[in-house]
Amino acid sequence: MPLLNSAAHLQDEATAWRRYLHENPELLYDVTETAAFVEDKLRSFGVDEIVTGIGRIGVVGIINGNKPGNRTIGLRADMDALPMQERSGKPWASKNPGKMHACGHDGHMSMLLGAAKYLAQTRNFSGRVALVFQPAEEGGAGGKAMIEDGLMDRFDISEVYGLHNFPGRPVGSFSIRSGPIMAATDEFRIVIKGEGAHAAQPHASVDPIVIGSQIVGALQTIVSRAINPVSALVVSVTEFHAGFTHNIIPGEAELGGTVRSFTPESRDMAERKISEIAEGIASAHGAMAEVQYVRNYPPTVNHPDETAHAIAAAQFVGGEGAVDTDFGPWTAAEDFSYMLEARPGAFILLGNGDTAGLHNPHYDFDDEALAYGISYWVRLAEQRLSNGA
Repeated sequence: MPLLNSAAHLQDEATAWRRYLHENPELLYDVTETAAFVEDKLRSFGVDEIVTGIGRIGVVGIINGNKPGNRTIGLRADMDALPMQERSGKPWASKNPGKMHACGHDGHMSMLLGAAKYLAQTRNFSGRVALVFQPAEEGGAGGKAMIEDGLMDRFDISEVYGLHNFPGRPVGSFSIRSGPIMAATDEFRIVIKGEGAHAAQPHASVDPIVIGSQIVGALQTIVSRAINPVSALVVSVTEFHAGFTHNIIPGEAELGGTVRSFTPESRDMAERKISEIAEGIASAHGAMAEVQYVRNYPPTVNHPDETAHAIAAAQFVGGEGAVDTDFGPWTAAEDFSYMLEARPGAFILLGNGDTAGLHNPHYDFDDEALAYGISYWVRLAEQRLSNGA
């Protein structure tokens, strides 16, 4: 497998970076120490330009190739951790209570830093590579914040690429598809306003618990009956809050949940049907339903040409048999979607081996994957910024 000649040395160094970052997780936009670590490493590599504070606290490093060229491609890694307590038991487990790199962003940063070190030393490409280290992927829309802060235009980025680890797939394997690869993620909240009463006199009430239960059941028909069976959609009720004691029927109940979709049509339909179902059932029982629907990250949609470039780089690194080119789609969400709305690009998944799943307190990034991620980034940059590209 054509990993970088210096992959072993870079992997050892990247492993040390990764474990340090894993021990010191930070959340959302409060990644001050993490961003400082990234900036310090980029500076030590001799990166030509380092800009901080993009999207509040994001870091961008620019490496110029040693050949003439005007194009710039962006390579992105996310920096933030999750608000959860680690249970991995590893020597490098989180030192910050209630914070954990449970999604592998420590590995993502370390792979891109390893590629940055190599590219800054060799510069075997034309044009420029923009190394994008993004805050607040885990619910804070840091990718959107960086774009709104001028990321693409300021650095004249023409293409942008992202990478995420994927537990359950072999280390050294890659998964990708053209088109939607990850879902849009929305959330909804339904407040049912009925009439409270003594539990022994249910006829005197407009029971929001009974009404809410009917709404929960009816919402399942959105996927089973309202959408084309070959389309992918998830509608999950994840919260039901009502009542405070055994002998009182409450006056209100509250439901909450998530919607995952891959097309604008499915997203619009789900939003409309949730309101129609909740309001209709509540009205039929003499109650009222207030529905709030919030659109969060859009779907992550890979562009065809850039997907082909990502596949070529992954096949060069892992071999043709190690790349699944028709993966998914996956119903998780990713705010790299905003970058793919702003510029052509592609998002690829790198196998993390037989580890605990993402967002699991026992998860840990597999350091054996680092050399593959570094090699992929380098190959992609040199391939896209060759004289003939």
